[in-house]
Amino acid sequence: MKVVILAGGMGTRLAEATELLPKPLVQIGERPIIWHIMKIYAAAGFDEFIICCGYKAHMIKSYFVNYFTENYDITVHLGENRVDFHGHPSERWKVTLIDTGLGTMTGGRVKRIAPYVGNETFCLTYGDGVSNVDIRALVDFHRAQRRLVTVTAVPSPGRFGILDIDEREVVSRFHEKPDNEMGWINGGFFVVEPAALEYIEGDETSWERAPLERLARENALAAYRHQGFWQPMDTLRDQRELEALWNSGKAPWKCW
Repeated sequence: MKVVILAGGMGTRLAEATELLPKPLVQIGERPIIWHIMKIYAAAGFDEFIICCGYKAHMIKSYFVNYFTENYDITVHLGENRVDFHGHPSERWKVTLIDTGLGTMTGGRVKRIAPYVGNETFCLTYGDGVSNVDIRALVDFHRAQRRLVTVTAVPSPGRFGILDIDEREVVSRFHEKPDNEMGWINGGFFVVEPAALEYIEGDETSWERAPLERLARENALAAYRHQGFWQPMDTLRDQRELEALWNSGKAPWKCW
């Protein structure tokens, strides 16, 4: 099963870091946050990734093209036009990097990579959030629910949109950022059937608006409730909190 990661946003709320880097390359413990996300999926056995690039796409592409050069010891044979890499990398990832446009919305980015997922169920998440969600259990739940999309629902910290979830674990309503309302929110870590891409009109479609709202109205959006660790990296404060957790040696999302 392929994993699609949304990595094209400008990260304006993290402007202190994203003036120089795309948000997915902002580091936690000397590794980009996108690396941490990919390690979470790889630990569950998913090692084929499709990265939806946009803002500073060339930097994300360069990171993966030069992955071994930056992370492993090398011997350069200048006369032979050859480079030897030393060590035994644990990452066995296949990474497809697609430039999905600078101003494209989240739904539009997913729509653009449709040819790369084909007719297969795929995972989808944001390139700026980590969690200790059980990916295997999430996928099993999705298959059992037999809905077009499953979203990982996490308790609201009070600054995100709300999911109304019924007794069948089905989302009956999806609504963004209400005032003074608490509940379950969209935590990313989706599992998606390819038919759900038909709910996306084009580049200007936000995945979190019309597609998810319509899926909820049609009882086609399931919710996998996760009450463990989950944290996005929206602000510099978030980045510092994640950095402190990583440096403590007790990062809750480290499952590898």
